[in-house]
This record gives sequence, C-alpha cells and structure tokens, in this order.
Amino acid sequence: MDKRLKFVTYGAVLLALAAVFPLLRLPQYVTGSAVNFVLIIAAYVLGVWGGVAIGCLTPWIALIAGQMPFVYMPPFIMIGNAVLVISFGILKRFKLGGMIAGIIVGALLKFAFLSFAVRYLVKAPPKLVAMMSLPQLITALIGGVLALIVIQTKLLPEEILK
Repeated sequence: MDKRLKFVTYGAVLLALAAVFPLLRLPQYVTGSAVNFVLIIAAYVLGVWGGVAIGCLTPWIALIAGQMPFVYMPPFIMIGNAVLVISFGILKRFKLGGMIAGIIVGALLKFAFLSFAVRYLVKAPPKLVAMMSLPQLITALIGGVLALIVIQTKLLPEEILK
C-alpha cells in the first residue's frame, strides 16, 4: 500500500477511535485513558506529527459533541496532548526505556501544563480544576502503559509498522 494512503487510512481509524470514546459517556478515567492510549499508538504508528494532529482534533470533537462544556478549554487540551505525544515521539527512538521515559515525562508535563492552565490562565471553576489536574496524570500514565503493552506484545498488525 502507498505510504501516504497508509498514513491517511490509519490516521482516520485512530482519529475515529479517539473521537468515539468521549461519545460513550464513560467515566473520565476510562475515556481519558482510552484517548491517551490512542494518542501514543498514533505517535508510534504515524509518527509524532500524526499523533499531534489527532491530539489537536480530539478536544474539538469533544466540544462539538457536547462532551466538553467549557468552550475555552480545547486549545489548552491540544497543547497538553501535543506535549504528551512529542515527549513520547522524541524518546521512543531509545527503544523500550525511551518509550517508558517518554510516557512518564509526557504525562508529567501534560499534567503540569493543564493544572497550571486551569488555575492561572483561565481561572476555571473548581470542578474543571479537579478534572484537569491529577486525573490527567493518571489517565496519561494508564493510556501510555496500555499502549506500551500493545506495542511490546506486537498486537499491532505487522503491516501497520512497515
């Protein structure tokens, strides 16, 4: 299959997966972990910029679908997602140790940025501060660990990785 066609096809499937989880109205820990899982898989399969693109689209999809009640949050979530994906993407070249470090560093930076943003940049209501703080760290770590399990156990079809 042509490399560009593969990129678009897998990108569309991963974007659809990331977009569907918020629509299921599951608890934040399930939805957030699933979306972060898809972001890490996207960075692994599509590369950093493919993962960033998906991470930038998902908050807008959640807003349009009515899952994000705060219209000012998508740009901040986009940045948080990009930080996670870029951290993973930069460090993944160092094999498993780098991927683990990328997930940990990315999760910590995403958590720090979103926590700072809701407290000091937008002065969000307490409920949003709670949603955008510790749960962001936990869901990024859970999603990252699940993605590593899939990557390391070779559960991705081999043609995706070529």
